[in-house]
Amino acid sequence: MRKNSIKSSRINGEVMREMSMIIREELKDPRIHPMTSVTDAQVTTDLKYATIYISVLGDADAKEKTMQGLKKSASYARHLLAMRLNLRNTPELIYKLDESMEYGAMMSKKIDQVIGHDEESIRSRESAQ
Repeated sequence: MRKNSIKSSRINGEVMREMSMIIREELKDPRIHPMTSVTDAQVTTDLKYATIYISVLGDADAKEKTMQGLKKSASYARHLLAMRLNLRNTPELIYKLDESMEYGAMMSKKIDQVIGHDEESIRSRESAQ
């Protein structure tokens, strides 16, 4: 199976969808923040490992606790995934924190600040003339 094949894309999408539902509905660990979402899932071609990218809306402490809770409940989540998906092998789950959304928001805010600063300097130059 090629890395970017249709089958691989479908498996990645299904694992992402099911893991999102499992985290939201099934895992009852109090450390897992309620505003946790799955942003992506990458399953290896041999179906042995799945890297699940997690985004947490909260402070650094909430992110750390959420990752601890997810890692502790990985075997139970894997069991639930095996029950929901009919795969030859149920992949071992590896969680990674995805901070790209926060990085994008921060960069957008900085761009807006620069644009606002440029507009102010243009207005001050026009009023000086």
